Amino acid sequence: MAIISDGEKYKGKAARENVSPEAGEYDNCYENSIRPKTFQDYIGQSQLKETLKISITAAKKRGEPLDHLLFYGPPGLGKTTISTVIANEMGSKIKTTSAPALEKPRDIIGILMNLKNHDFLFIDEIHRLNKVAEEILYPAMEDFSIDRTIGTSEKTKTLRIPIARFTLIGATTKAGSLSGPLRDRFGIIHKLEFYTNEELKQIIRRTASILDAEIDENGAELLASRARGTPRIANRLLKRIRDYATVKSDGVITEKVAQKALDLLNVDEFGLDTTDRELLKLLIEKHNGGPVGIETLAAALGEDIKTIEDVYEPYLLQAGFLSRTPRGRMASPQAYRHLGYKLPAKQQSFLQNQ
Repeated sequence: MAIISDGEKYKGKAARENVSPEAGEYDNCYENSIRPKTFQDYIGQSQLKETLKISITAAKKRGEPLDHLLFYGPPGLGKTTISTVIANEMGSKIKTTSAPALEKPRDIIGILMNLKNHDFLFIDEIHRLNKVAEEILYPAMEDFSIDRTIGTSEKTKTLRIPIARFTLIGATTKAGSLSGPLRDRFGIIHKLEFYTNEELKQIIRRTASILDAEIDENGAELLASRARGTPRIANRLLKRIRDYATVKSDGVITEKVAQKALDLLNVDEFGLDTTDRELLKLLIEKHNGGPVGIETLAAALGEDIKTIEDVYEPYLLQAGFLSRTPRGRMASPQAYRHLGYKLPAKQQSFLQNQ
C-alpha cells in the first residue's frame, strides 16, 4: 500500500527541472501546506534540533554560512522538512534538487553559479550523484569555487571560478553508499530516528488543526500507533481517515472511526500493510522463513529492490519482524507469531546462532 503523495509526485518533477520549493505549485501542494517552518513548530528529533540551534546561532553571530550538513535515515522522517526549517532559521533561501537530475556537468554548475551568499542547496538522494557531479562539488564545498577546463585538447587550461559561500544539505537513505571523500566534506552528519508514538500524536493533532479536521485523543493515539514511527505515513493516513470520517461518519475522527478506516486500508495493529505482510508470508510459506536474497524477494513480490530496501525493510527491521543475515533476509519469531504461524525449531536455532 505504498501510496505516493501528491507532494512526492511534484517533488520528482521539481528535481528534474531544478525547481526550488518556493515555486508556486509546490507551495500549494498538500505536503508543503502542513510542513513546519520553524524549530518551534518542528516536532521530534530533539537532540538534532538542539545541536542545530547552537550551530545556527554561532554561524549567524560570525556572519558565516552554516557547515555543510548530511542527513540520513529511512524515507518520511523529515529530512527535507528540517532542511527548509534550517534555511528559514538562518534567514536564507533554499534551492532544492535531486541527484538523479544532475546528469551533466552544466546541471550542477548552473545551480552553483546562481547561488547567493549564505544560500542553501538541498540535494536529495545524494548517494546517487554521478562521479562528475561529485567531483565538481569537492572544490565548491571546500573552497567555494568551481574548476572549469577551457581550450582545446592541445592547449587546455583549468580556471578556478569563485562562487557564493553556500551551505550544501545532502539527504540520503543510504549513507554507506556515499564515497568517503564526499562524506568527509560534511561538517554535520546526523541520522534521523523513528518517532515515538507521543511525538507522532503531536504531529497528527497539529496536522489535523491545519486541515480543519476534528480528531479526539483516542483517535490520535490509535493513528500514531499505526504510523510506523514515520510522520509522512501519519499524515498520509490522517488524510485518508479524514475522508472516511467525512463520508461514513459525522466528520469527527474517533477511535472507532479510525479503526474502521484502518481496517479498510488493511493497516494492522503494528502498522503493517498488505505488502509488508505479503513479504513476510513469502518468506515463511515459500522459503521456510529464509534466508532469502533481496533479489529473489523483489522478483516474487513484483517490487523494485530499492523500494523494498528503502520503504519496507527499515521499519520491519526496526520493529523486529525481519532479520538480516549474511545469507539473506529471514522472518523473525515475532513475524511468525504476528501472522499466526508456528516457528519451526530449526529456524529458531538458526536465528539464535546468527
